[in-house]
Amino acid sequence: METDSKLKTENSKLPNSKLKTPQLRYEIRLSGSGGQGLIFAGIILAEAAGIYDGRYVCQTQSYGPEARGGTSKAEVVISDEEIDYPKAIKPDLLLAMNQKSCDAYFFDLKPGGMLIVDSTFVKQLPTTKAIAIPFTRIAREKLGKEMGANIVALGALAVLSGAVSLSSLEAAVMSKIAGGTEDFNRKALEAGIESAMNALKMKAELENYEDSSDQ
Repeated sequence: METDSKLKTENSKLPNSKLKTPQLRYEIRLSGSGGQGLIFAGIILAEAAGIYDGRYVCQTQSYGPEARGGTSKAEVVISDEEIDYPKAIKPDLLLAMNQKSCDAYFFDLKPGGMLIVDSTFVKQLPTTKAIAIPFTRIAREKLGKEMGANIVALGALAVLSGAVSLSSLEAAVMSKIAGGTEDFNRKALEAGIESAMNALKMKAELENYEDSSDQ
């Protein structure tokens, strides 16, 4: 049976906040298996939005009974107004780090919402509009450790969604990681940012090709 716990649901607001997304309320769900660092990623994302970007933010988490390998989910709700309900109702963005979470949560996504998947593990896409990036393979090849895939994914998520600024995300990562891992995590962020830029470039090229074919 899946349990659910609020890790951080207080509203955080700093002066001179800037709206990073067009919606007053922006809901993000990070999903995958235990051991992929998604709860930690949710905490970082919430701090980036609340403490460093100065938005209202709520973060909740839920997980299966297994310590590792069970289902894991973190949700972050970001707004420029006070948040009356802390959980995602219809996520604007779903990050699925494995096939099971993609299958389980895709239909919760808001119509027109963004689906980002780790194509290392997600092979069957429920929509052609999904953005598939091999976060775990990137971490393995560029960092030498799969454990950095969550930070790689956060870097990509920030570029693709604009939910948080890159400077705020980096500050939040640096504030939460263990000492001595700064270079590793900075490289992970950079790898994620690069992967998202490449994905956007490929998408634009495909759209241009389709437009020219229709003429």
